[in-house]
Amino acid sequence: RAVLLRRARPGALRRHRGLQLSDIARFEINEAQGAQTLAVQRELGLDLDKLNVHGGAIALGHPLAATGVRLTITVARQLKEIGARWGVSSACVGGGQGIALLIENPDAR
Repeated sequence: RAVLLRRARPGALRRHRGLQLSDIARFEINEAQGAQTLAVQRELGLDLDKLNVHGGAIALGHPLAATGVRLTITVARQLKEIGARWGVSSACVGGGQGIALLIENPDAR
């Protein structure tokens, strides 16, 4: 479940990089279902202007076996376009698991 992102957040961000959720410029959360993405947004208090800004999997598609790549490339390209440093991609995995990836743009201003 993507709701598991809440368990990966803010403590992991602080421990590994000294970051807060407010330091993240883009969040790309796989939309296995639209309601689960909204649940994560509400629980974490994510800014809707930073979340799935091009529509997420419902709008862009859900390429099985390539979802992680699509999420990561989407965040990396957005970070480059806006000149921001940090982004997060997150996906649910079968069997009730999930994954979140912190992405850094080394060319950020």
